[in-house]
Amino acid sequence: MMLKLFKENIRIAFGSIKTQLLRTILTVLIIAIGITALVGILTVVSALDNTISNDFASMGANTFNINQYENKVRNRGGNEREVVNPIISYPEAVAFKTKYKYPFTETSLSFTATSTAEVKYLGEKTDPEIKVVGVDEHFITNSGLETSLGRSFNQFDIENNTYSCVVGSDFEKGLLKDVNPIDKIISIRGARFKVIGVLKEKGSTFGNSQDLRVLIPIQVARSLFTAPNINYTISVMVSKKEVLDEAIDNATSTMRRVRKLSPVRDNNFGVVRSDDLINRILSITQYLSLAAWTISVITILGSSIALMNIMVVSVTERTREIGVRKALGAKRSTVAFQFFIETLLIGQIGGLVGIVLGILLGFAIATAMSFAFVIPWMAIFAAFATSFCVALVSGLYPAIKASKLDPIEALRYE
Repeated sequence: MMLKLFKENIRIAFGSIKTQLLRTILTVLIIAIGITALVGILTVVSALDNTISNDFASMGANTFNINQYENKVRNRGGNEREVVNPIISYPEAVAFKTKYKYPFTETSLSFTATSTAEVKYLGEKTDPEIKVVGVDEHFITNSGLETSLGRSFNQFDIENNTYSCVVGSDFEKGLLKDVNPIDKIISIRGARFKVIGVLKEKGSTFGNSQDLRVLIPIQVARSLFTAPNINYTISVMVSKKEVLDEAIDNATSTMRRVRKLSPVRDNNFGVVRSDDLINRILSITQYLSLAAWTISVITILGSSIALMNIMVVSVTERTREIGVRKALGAKRSTVAFQFFIETLLIGQIGGLVGIVLGILLGFAIATAMSFAFVIPWMAIFAAFATSFCVALVSGLYPAIKASKLDPIEALRYE
């Protein structure tokens, strides 16, 4: 009986919607705009989160770097003077690696030799946009990189300064296309390097390709690229997560000894944990989520008023119909339920349209910005819940008003 009554109310609701098609469409669009803003922005935020997580997960959760600076600029004094840290020089990096012997750790040294190298193979050459990085035998492992072809550097390659290299995956699509890259000879600044490995594809981060790079032994890179004040990066991989904090503390004290800092002086270098870096970046996306909710709440507030208005007008226009139904024995709850179902139906249609438009908008923006798109299930759930709440709030007053109409007065209404 209840199911039959529910189906009848659905049928009546659709009939009422058809008779007020223009107003219903406008109301649905107003609701849809609010839901689109919510779902669209949350979809982009989810895609951004996914992209950042994928890009930085390669660093490994148990990795930390010693850099010239931390993630944030440190200031001191009343006049906000910026603290300028010295670069990490090669002797300091080597001294740290020699002195730092904490258990379950592996240290690697690296530096960016150039970001505008021109690489040649036979008669062809690349645009001057290749990054050349000087590395040691632990760099690839510590950076979470893997080779798809060939092998990584070994201790022999680094200690004997062999002219060997590992190239990014884009070389298979460009300079070394249609050939087996392994053992091919490429030229960088007139020096000939044998390709011993190809890195797995990493994609782009904010438009910067991670696959247009060449890794060469660190001493060879130092001999070819002799720019002043080269800044080195020290990366430490900890094999056991339980000792990560102790390893960082030990690394900090070791670096302080290398730089001969007195106990009263602050660190003049930065220690950056990979998981901390991810969390800092992801925290920024929370502001985007807040903006999405703010925009959508304002729009949905307007849509709830519009929906309530259309239902109040509907009650007024159908006063005689309500009078006939009540004269024939319809209960107050039955009349209220009919109008409530109608409101709920309009709200859910608006929510569904908004979800579809929001996902399409989010997908378009994510694709344009090279983000890794994911279906935003949380945003979809939030949209359904929001549209339901809008219908609930907007439908209560008109439903109660309709149920309270006096049947005699309603029948006399013109």
